[in-house]
Amino acid sequence: MPIASASETIEVKGYTGISQRGSQIYAQICSSCHSPDNNLVGPAHRGVFGRAAGKVEGYDYSPALGMSDIVWTADSLFDWLGDPDDFVLGSKMYVSLDDPQQRADVIAYLMTLK
Repeated sequence: MPIASASETIEVKGYTGISQRGSQIYAQICSSCHSPDNNLVGPAHRGVFGRAAGKVEGYDYSPALGMSDIVWTADSLFDWLGDPDDFVLGSKMYVSLDDPQQRADVIAYLMTLK
Protein backbone atom coordinates (compact mmCIF):
# COMPACT_ATOMS: atom_id res chain seq x y z
CA MET A 1 0.00 0.00 0.00
CA PRO A 2 1.56 3.31 -1.01
CA ILE A 3 2.23 5.72 1.80
CA ALA A 4 2.26 9.40 0.93
CA SER A 5 5.87 10.52 0.61
CA ALA A 6 5.07 14.15 1.33
CA SER A 7 2.25 14.87 3.70
CA GLU A 8 -0.78 16.46 2.08
CA THR A 9 -3.45 18.19 4.12
CA ILE A 10 -7.11 19.00 3.69
CA GLU A 11 -9.52 21.06 5.75
CA VAL A 12 -12.84 19.32 6.28
CA LYS A 13 -15.59 20.34 8.68
CA GLY A 14 -13.19 22.12 11.04
CA TYR A 15 -10.49 19.43 11.06
CA THR A 16 -7.12 19.41 9.33
CA GLY A 17 -6.56 16.00 7.80
CA ILE A 18 -2.98 14.88 7.28
CA SER A 19 -2.35 12.19 4.68
CA GLN A 20 0.57 10.52 6.48
CA ARG A 21 -1.58 9.92 9.56
CA GLY A 22 -4.43 8.86 7.29
CA SER A 23 -2.31 6.25 5.53
CA GLN A 24 -1.56 4.64 8.88
CA ILE A 25 -5.23 4.61 9.88
CA TYR A 26 -6.15 3.23 6.45
CA ALA A 27 -3.59 0.42 6.87
CA GLN A 28 -4.84 -0.41 10.38
CA ILE A 29 -8.60 -0.14 9.88
CA CYS A 30 -9.66 0.23 6.24
CA SER A 31 -7.31 -2.21 4.51
CA SER A 32 -9.06 -5.24 5.99
CA CYS A 33 -11.85 -4.55 3.46
CA HIS A 34 -10.43 -2.01 0.98
CA SER A 35 -7.44 -1.52 -1.27
CA PRO A 36 -6.45 1.45 -3.40
CA ASP A 37 -6.50 -0.62 -6.60
CA ASN A 38 -8.50 -3.81 -6.04
CA ASN A 39 -12.06 -4.59 -5.08
CA LEU A 40 -12.04 -6.70 -1.93
CA VAL A 41 -14.90 -6.90 0.58
CA GLY A 42 -15.27 -3.19 -0.25
CA PRO A 43 -14.57 -1.32 -3.49
CA ALA A 44 -11.19 0.03 -4.60
CA HIS A 45 -10.45 3.58 -3.50
CA ARG A 46 -8.09 5.02 -6.10
CA GLY A 47 -9.82 7.96 -7.77
CA VAL A 48 -12.61 8.15 -5.19
CA PHE A 49 -12.67 11.99 -5.12
CA GLY A 50 -15.25 13.30 -7.55
CA ARG A 51 -16.53 9.81 -8.36
CA ALA A 52 -20.20 8.95 -8.11
CA ALA A 53 -20.92 6.61 -5.21
CA GLY A 54 -21.69 3.04 -6.15
CA LYS A 55 -19.93 3.16 -9.51
CA VAL A 56 -16.67 1.17 -9.29
CA GLU A 57 -16.72 -1.38 -12.09
CA GLY A 58 -16.82 -4.97 -10.92
CA TYR A 59 -17.99 -4.23 -7.38
CA ASP A 60 -21.43 -5.38 -6.20
CA TYR A 61 -22.82 -2.40 -4.29
CA SER A 62 -25.92 -2.39 -2.13
CA PRO A 63 -28.95 -1.24 -4.12
CA ALA A 64 -29.21 1.79 -1.79
CA LEU A 65 -25.71 3.08 -2.55
CA GLY A 66 -25.83 2.08 -6.21
CA MET A 67 -28.99 4.16 -6.73
CA SER A 68 -27.84 7.16 -4.70
CA ASP A 69 -26.86 10.43 -6.34
CA ILE A 70 -23.88 11.00 -4.04
CA VAL A 71 -20.59 12.28 -5.41
CA TRP A 72 -17.61 11.69 -3.14
CA THR A 73 -16.23 14.95 -1.80
CA ALA A 74 -14.37 15.65 1.44
CA ASP A 75 -17.66 16.60 3.12
CA SER A 76 -19.62 13.59 1.88
CA LEU A 77 -16.79 11.21 2.80
CA PHE A 78 -16.57 12.78 6.26
CA ASP A 79 -20.27 12.14 6.87
CA TRP A 80 -20.15 8.65 5.31
CA LEU A 81 -17.17 7.54 7.39
CA GLY A 82 -18.87 8.78 10.57
CA ASP A 83 -21.96 6.61 10.11
CA PRO A 84 -22.38 4.86 6.73
CA ASP A 85 -25.79 3.39 7.48
CA ASP A 86 -27.15 6.74 8.64
CA PHE A 87 -25.72 8.44 5.55
CA VAL A 88 -27.17 5.81 3.17
CA LEU A 89 -29.69 3.54 4.84
CA GLY A 90 -29.14 0.01 3.58
CA SER A 91 -25.46 0.35 2.66
CA LYS A 92 -23.18 -2.66 3.08
CA MET A 93 -20.43 -0.81 4.97
CA TYR A 94 -20.61 -1.55 8.67
CA VAL A 95 -17.37 0.02 9.94
CA SER A 96 -17.26 3.67 10.92
CA LEU A 97 -14.65 6.06 12.23
CA ASP A 98 -16.12 7.72 15.30
CA ASP A 99 -13.15 10.06 15.76
CA PRO A 100 -13.63 13.06 13.42
CA GLN A 101 -9.87 13.69 13.32
CA GLN A 102 -9.28 10.16 12.06
CA ARG A 103 -11.93 10.71 9.39
CA ALA A 104 -10.21 13.89 8.22
CA ASP A 105 -6.84 12.12 8.15
CA VAL A 106 -8.19 9.19 6.11
CA ILE A 107 -9.82 11.64 3.69
CA ALA A 108 -6.48 13.41 3.26
CA TYR A 109 -4.90 10.05 2.44
CA LEU A 110 -7.70 9.14 0.00
CA MET A 111 -7.01 12.46 -1.74
CA THR A 112 -3.53 11.18 -2.60
CA LEU A 113 -4.95 8.15 -4.40
CA LYS A 114 -5.37 9.75 -7.80
